[in-house]
Amino acid sequence: METDILSVIESAETFCREESIEIKLVYKLSGKTLEIISERSKVLNTLYFVNTDMLKNRSENGCFIMKKNNEICGHIFVHEHLVKGHSVFERTSLWVNPEYRNYNLGLLLMSKMTELFSDTFLISIAQTPKVHYYNELLGMHHVTLSKMSVGLVEELEKLGKLRDELNYRYYVNDCFKSEIGQLK
Repeated sequence: METDILSVIESAETFCREESIEIKLVYKLSGKTLEIISERSKVLNTLYFVNTDMLKNRSENGCFIMKKNNEICGHIFVHEHLVKGHSVFERTSLWVNPEYRNYNLGLLLMSKMTELFSDTFLISIAQTPKVHYYNELLGMHHVTLSKMSVGLVEELEKLGKLRDELNYRYYVNDCFKSEIGQLK
């Protein structure tokens, strides 16, 4: 990462410390927490709907939760896709409380998840230009559907995740980019 992005992430971490916002990597969440996040995904059209069972499975891969005063103020998950014997992890369900959206906390969560999965295949599928920008800042690489394997495209279609390239963009990390041919 460039120095500028590192200073932005450092500022976001400083903000969290000053505001007593705790960031934890967890692999299990309570039923109540899963319900809150699932209900949130129903209300927000920017979040792909996830039920509590889906979230429970995703949390087992690891998720970052931001809390202040025991209230969730941000989260990011990963969803595992199996494609021709390879695990492809998709960053998903990024959300930050509107009260904290001007402090780069979404970027901080994306950065932590990207770093956690740097040695495996990581993909980000997003519609929001801000998320595209963050992906680029984090060193993710834009790929078109034609660069993906038929197996990966079919897996994404099964999950309803395949979108048109006019509205959605696909980003992969360095590991995935360097070995994307393995999935062809």
